[in-house]
Parts: sequence; structure tokens; C-alpha cells
Amino acid sequence: MINAGDGRAEHPTQALLDALTIRRRKGRIHGQTIVICGDIAHSRVARSNIYLLNAMGARVRLVAPPTLLPKDVDRLGVEVFHRMDEGLKGADVVMMLRLQQERMKGAFLPSLREYYKFWGLTREKLAAAKEDVLIMHPGPMNRGVEIASDVADDLDRSAIEEQVEMGVAVRMACIDVLTRGLPQRANADNSEGTKS
Repeated sequence: MINAGDGRAEHPTQALLDALTIRRRKGRIHGQTIVICGDIAHSRVARSNIYLLNAMGARVRLVAPPTLLPKDVDRLGVEVFHRMDEGLKGADVVMMLRLQQERMKGAFLPSLREYYKFWGLTREKLAAAKEDVLIMHPGPMNRGVEIASDVADDLDRSAIEEQVEMGVAVRMACIDVLTRGLPQRANADNSEGTKS
């Protein structure tokens, strides 16, 4: 079975493709400071990335308003920040997440405008990160909510298009690994048909 994402719990293939993208662009994951920003509480991508990146030796930080952090955040082995300038300081990789409004029940933030002002990724906020910071986003993006267009489209720093490309490769590899060595039913059915 391949878990292609289940509700807000986990999204393992997304974490695999994100790790592959980081490794291709940065050369390694171990020792990298990777910051995940946004709606952590409702994101299956965040949880799977936290598990995988921690296992691979990254230093994982979360940046979000308190209302968008999971209740068990203290058990996830991450550093938590509520201010972008503090959380992005010295970051090697910044992964933005969209607001999962379809999963929110209640008021988690005053307005989208205020959210963007404090937690949206802009060039000004990105200045706290390393000069060669890698920008990621699992999509779909809400430009002007969690990320500015000029940041998302930065050809030198953004790996968002590469993430999409790696998604196809990683998911094909998962299917290949799981189906390798299985009997070829279609071929068996065809050969039986020609014998009769």
C-alpha cells in the first residue's frame, strides 16, 4: 500500500520528494536548518516532513501563529517560533505551507491580510535566512497569502517547480518498488488465451 496522503495526518510521498529536492539542490540533508512555515496544525505535509527530516539529521524549525500549531508540537523534536524574523534566521531551506481553510473549524486567524503581514514569505522576511536559501512549497500556492509571487518565482532560490517534477519521479519509484517481482497477470492471461 502507498499512502498518498490521508487527511491531515500524513503525506509520506510528499516528504520523500521534498527530501530528494533538498538533497539535489543542497547536496545533503544532515545538518541543514529547514524551516517549515504556515498552517502546521492542519498539514499532513508538515507532519511527514518533520518525521523524515528529523530522521535524516536536519535541524527542523516551525514558524506559525500559536493557533496553527498542533497540540503535540512539543513531542515532535522541533524548534518552535512565532515570528518569521526569528525562525528564518540562518535557514538553509524555507518550506511554506498553505492555509488549509477547508480543515479549519473556528477562527484561527483574524484575516488573510494580517496573516500575510506577519507570516507570509516576502523578500524582506527572507533576508534573515542564508543568502543561498532554498524556497519550497508543496502547492497549491496562495500567492499574497503565504508567499509573495516574486519569492515563489525566484529562479535562483525557488525549487517549487522542481518539487513538482520530483513528485512524478518519486511516486513512479514507489510504484515500481512495490510492483517489482509481482507476476505479470496480463501476460499470463494473454498466453492462456492463445493456447486454447
